[in-house]
Amino acid sequence: MDAHKPEQPTVADDPQAREALRRAFENTARWPKDFKGFTADLTVNLNGRELHGPVIVKGPREVSVQLADGDLQKWAQDQLAMIAVHRGPRSFEESDGKYSLTMEEDGHPLGTRLDIHGSNSFYRVKDGRITQINRTMAHPGMPAFAFTINVEDSAITQDKKYLTTRYTVYYFSPEDGRLKNVESFTDTHVRVGASDLPASRRIIAFENGSVVVKNLTFKNHQLL
Repeated sequence: MDAHKPEQPTVADDPQAREALRRAFENTARWPKDFKGFTADLTVNLNGRELHGPVIVKGPREVSVQLADGDLQKWAQDQLAMIAVHRGPRSFEESDGKYSLTMEEDGHPLGTRLDIHGSNSFYRVKDGRITQINRTMAHPGMPAFAFTINVEDSAITQDKKYLTTRYTVYYFSPEDGRLKNVESFTDTHVRVGASDLPASRRIIAFENGSVVVKNLTFKNHQLL
């Protein structure tokens, strides 16, 4: 008799869960389909220390930042790449829509639980808006880590879409649940043409035994 592991059962997709997440996805502001990118002048302030330099953003993998400090330059590039990932044009089917989705009404204050099977993630959705993201990440040769993002405030764009302005990220170990860090984000945006571009981002976090505040300010935006 062949010895093999039993196949994992396929989770049946719940049409109600799919519709709820699709509606929340479509309610979220993104750059237009023909978006080519932008340039801007960046000021980074780390606990009072300021650096200035130009930025070019074309997409998540095409971000250029020029700062005199290499570590801060890499950090600023990572922040802009993250913004581009979340704001870049894409379809529901290209993102969470490619997974099987189920939902659970558990009375949580942040809304209905939506499980994204196969992605180590679950969301919460309330009033047509994603209010919480929970995800576990594992990379070969690195310890696994998990995070929870709570969306706390949003703006409404000219296109009647939600654009997150304030959220908090909790990082923790999935093995023992120990909290590793907390980052509080506050974003503002500026309308340029048909796009809502980053105007500022403030991050308050705990690093090396102290609370640090990092601020990015963008001016003189130009669309590419």
